[in-house]
Amino acid sequence: MHIDFLLDGFRANHTKDAVVWREQVVSYGWLADAVDRWGRSLADAAPGTVVSLEGDFSPNAIALLLALVERGCIVVPLTSSVEMKKPEFRAIAQVEAIVSVSADDQARPAHTAARPSHELFTRLRSAQHPGLVLFSSGSTGKSKAAVHDFVPLLEKFKVPRHALRTLTFLLFDHIGGVNTLLYVLSNAGCIVTVQDRSPEVVCAAIEKYRVQLLPTSPTFINLLLASEAYKDHDLSSLELVTYGTEVMPESTLTRFRQLFPGIRLLQTYGLSEVGILRSQSRSSDSLWVKVGGEGFETRVVDGMLQIRAQSAMLGYLNAPSPFTPDGWFPTGDAVEVDGEYLRILGRPSEIINVGGEKVYPAEVESVLLCMEGVKDVTVSAEANPITGQIVAVKVSLSTGETLPEFRRRMRIFCRDRLSGFKIPQKVLIVDEKMHGERFKKMRRAS
Repeated sequence: MHIDFLLDGFRANHTKDAVVWREQVVSYGWLADAVDRWGRSLADAAPGTVVSLEGDFSPNAIALLLALVERGCIVVPLTSSVEMKKPEFRAIAQVEAIVSVSADDQARPAHTAARPSHELFTRLRSAQHPGLVLFSSGSTGKSKAAVHDFVPLLEKFKVPRHALRTLTFLLFDHIGGVNTLLYVLSNAGCIVTVQDRSPEVVCAAIEKYRVQLLPTSPTFINLLLASEAYKDHDLSSLELVTYGTEVMPESTLTRFRQLFPGIRLLQTYGLSEVGILRSQSRSSDSLWVKVGGEGFETRVVDGMLQIRAQSAMLGYLNAPSPFTPDGWFPTGDAVEVDGEYLRILGRPSEIINVGGEKVYPAEVESVLLCMEGVKDVTVSAEANPITGQIVAVKVSLSTGETLPEFRRRMRIFCRDRLSGFKIPQKVLIVDEKMHGERFKKMRRAS
């Protein structure tokens, strides 16, 4: 009932490639049969059962997700990126059953002693609707568990769009990953999976399987450019790169456009709490974007973006409702406005306050990434007794410079490109990764 439109499409396209996984290709016919097979196996699961589905974009994990939705269950997807947090997340979500999908795509069920009683689950059961629980990355604090009614989430995928061979870069337990999966399946495109999201592996998959669409993050795009993995592979099939989850440094956008003028770039915007909005960049080399579309409204209040959405979550399992009395969700993102277009500036929690002057980390990162030999950089705040905060930077280099040599070169480089208070006062040269499993910058103010 809930996914009839998907299953009808699967059967109408039964010979088409649906999923490429570990160099195996499964068809839409196979996927339709697998959903039916798992549906029969789940016959004893009552609608409204809270099930953690633990795996990645494997054929059986995808079929299980759809079968659980069709059964009316409340699905909690979890990936290996949160392995250490799984016991905590299962407890917060009051998980009744666990289905683990192994690396060889075998599913193993298990049961817990939990008896879910949260009011949000009761609402879903009363409506006889399937649900989805997504945990935030928790990069700036404790992870929040957003509860969605799956029915309005599915609604926008009933409108036919382009069928593209798409690489599933965003994770299985991320709103962007779920959105990518449903978009591709609803249009009979092909899902190309990777087990390693490194630039080399991603580029190899694009070449081998003629990928047309890469949904990713600014951090990964910068890593791709720094690695130069693109030089060893034919990426001519790639038509569109979408990016979101964090602010894009302008220098990264400019360099990508110079290297790949034939690839269209589209900035996306979405949150675990409201879903993914339709978007339209002013141009491929512009950071100005129009967001919204059917089912979404946007407004800017005191420089901060708010969204009202038909697909908005019901609420959090472990936090108070964030919605305004008239139903708007405060995103926490500061924006500039130019007519219908917005420019996302970042979270106020990340803004560095130097003696009353505001510094957005992405602006400083954009400048530093233009320096020769800078592979990656993360800018954050550090407490200072005189100015309140100073700009601190961690930088990964390919030049072999000493810290004093780089600091001196950096100050000269930034002199005509940044105001004095924006030039980093503390510099660390590091070899460590500066991003999490979701390829998003990790920043900590101190």
